[in-house]
Amino acid sequence: MFFTIDPVLYSWVILPTLIFLARIGDVSMETIRVIYISKGIKYLAPIIAFFEIVIWLFAMEVVMSDLANIANFFAFAFGFAMGTYVGLVIEEKLSIGMVILQIITTEESNEEILSFMQSENLGVTCVDARGARGDVKMILSLVNRTDIPRITEYIRTTNPHAFFSIEDVRYVNEGIFRPKKPNALTGLFHPFIRPRKKK
Repeated sequence: MFFTIDPVLYSWVILPTLIFLARIGDVSMETIRVIYISKGIKYLAPIIAFFEIVIWLFAMEVVMSDLANIANFFAFAFGFAMGTYVGLVIEEKLSIGMVILQIITTEESNEEILSFMQSENLGVTCVDARGARGDVKMILSLVNRTDIPRITEYIRTTNPHAFFSIEDVRYVNEGIFRPKKPNALTGLFHPFIRPRKKK
């Protein structure tokens, strides 16, 4: 005896759910692919693009085959929105690449920050600068994105009035960098990520 699915249940619940999940998959892939392109990771981006478009074609074919079903349209739209969020969460977990951390502090508090960053095996450059309220110290450092939460938490705790900004970096050559500990996600994609070149 074969198991039969109610046509109404299939059309208004099962298909919209599949479309919703498919859109989450392809949009999250698109978000990650764009980020990888911006980081210069050219080997992994085409692979993601292939699976992304296959899933998108499946979802689009289902929607276009029954234009009278409004549930498919809502599933398509909600899947797009949720896929954008999921893609950003995955990218945050991957924490690929390095960033420039720029910290501006008073002369009294900069030594404490410098000591902390040097104890973390981070390369730092400290220069004298002139701010709106007087002389300041500008600390520059190239750090792994995975190290940012720990560093910024330390700055907020010990120097709550210190100004700092973070900028993405696409390419880095030479320098002193803290070894990055791969997590489960970065371990999967590590073979495709181009390492920094050394002289």
